[in-house]
Amino acid sequence: MFTLQNPTSFQTWRSLTRLLLQSKVLPSEILWQSPDQSSLFTEQPTFPKTTTQIPHVPKHFLDLASTAAAHRTGNQWPHLYNLLWRLTHGETHLLSLPTDPDVFALRAMAKHISRDIHKMHAFVRFRKVSDPSDDREQFVAWFEPDHLIVPLATPFFKKRFAGMDWSILTPDQSVHWDGKKIHFTEGADQSQAPDSDAQDELWRTYYRSIFNPARLKVKAMQAEMPKKYWKNLPEAQVIEELIATSSARTSGMLETKPSPEKPAPKNAYLEKLQKLPKNS
Repeated sequence: MFTLQNPTSFQTWRSLTRLLLQSKVLPSEILWQSPDQSSLFTEQPTFPKTTTQIPHVPKHFLDLASTAAAHRTGNQWPHLYNLLWRLTHGETHLLSLPTDPDVFALRAMAKHISRDIHKMHAFVRFRKVSDPSDDREQFVAWFEPDHLIVPLATPFFKKRFAGMDWSILTPDQSVHWDGKKIHFTEGADQSQAPDSDAQDELWRTYYRSIFNPARLKVKAMQAEMPKKYWKNLPEAQVIEELIATSSARTSGMLETKPSPEKPAPKNAYLEKLQKLPKNS
């Protein structure tokens, strides 16, 4: 029996499982442990060097593995190695079986990760921390993801905010962009991020302008914008106010008389077409 500490990333898992496969270690021979479960006296096993070729696996397995590897629970590692072993030992059809226990578990985890990435893309709010020194503005944001998704979520921010220097701080890992390259650092504390700036009022004004009280569905809104994110969203400060006044605003909208229809603007081309004789 091999007692292995859970990998810290997809890359470390991939390197480890290459050795496991080459050494023909069965999934049933491995006990995966989180760092807090590992004994101080437990040593990581060493494997003999070998030239055994590792069979190729489908690209969509690697895509699934790289996503599921970000799950915070650590429960993905036995499923990943079990699925990898089976794929490389005759069960090449496994990924087409959504009800297979390993496939089902990993796809559920990947779905959680994808949703968490979507929330990070939607709810990160950058705040300006200094005036630009070389025509590049500098911003910092704070976010608390459910899973270890910072590397997976970063390409979106690099593309979307390429013209400014920025940092996104999270409890697990922080990411920084200086206009040339991305680099990652250790996690941070929320006190290291600014809690407000001049842009906050713009967010609140924008949210008030797009809020439609006639279409308010509180449960649906909270499903898309869970309350746990509200404390870091400047616009969330006006949500309860907008909910409380939604009924009165809707009644006011219904009582407001419609504006008179405006005449169509003159268009010389259309007027010319209207004057042309109609075909008999």
